[in-house]
Amino acid sequence: MIVKETALEGCYIIQPRVFEDKRGYFIESFNKKAFQEATGLEVDFVQDNESQSSKGVLRGLHYQRGEYAQAKLVRVVKGKVLDIAVDLRENSETFGKHVSIELSEENKQQLFVPRGFAHGFVVLSATALFSYKCDNYYNVNAESGIIYNDPYLNIDWRLPKDQIVISDKDMVLPNLKSAVL
Repeated sequence: MIVKETALEGCYIIQPRVFEDKRGYFIESFNKKAFQEATGLEVDFVQDNESQSSKGVLRGLHYQRGEYAQAKLVRVVKGKVLDIAVDLRENSETFGKHVSIELSEENKQQLFVPRGFAHGFVVLSATALFSYKCDNYYNVNAESGIIYNDPYLNIDWRLPKDQIVISDKDMVLPNLKSAVL
């Protein structure tokens, strides 16, 4: 696997090795030892999640607060998304900055999103199957988020606003300045 740190400390793009032949392909989507050697981070994933969404669906920007904060390893099994990670670590030099990466079934790239980050994605293909590992269990009382179109974050979601499909719950999320971190 090839691991490359993004402009945000602790946030990594991971390119797994892909073995292809006439039968199809094989990838090792995660190897704890190889990840730890490449990043210096020890992560114990305890929960796997998957979502299926149609083109234009935007999920995010979500995070868990306090002791329920989660690191995530995200990837696309089918389709293509624009994936976003926002640094919410108040003492970080990159607080309020974000990275965006296109994840797809073709490039098989993954993004490691550390604790202290908000995360979201928008589907760019007709549909997408999105999979992610979490290093902490979900807790509804620690659930939080930031509105996707916060002018301070200035995220280019690469789709016109009228093509974005967002839940009622995500439409009322606060901006970064009002969010409880």
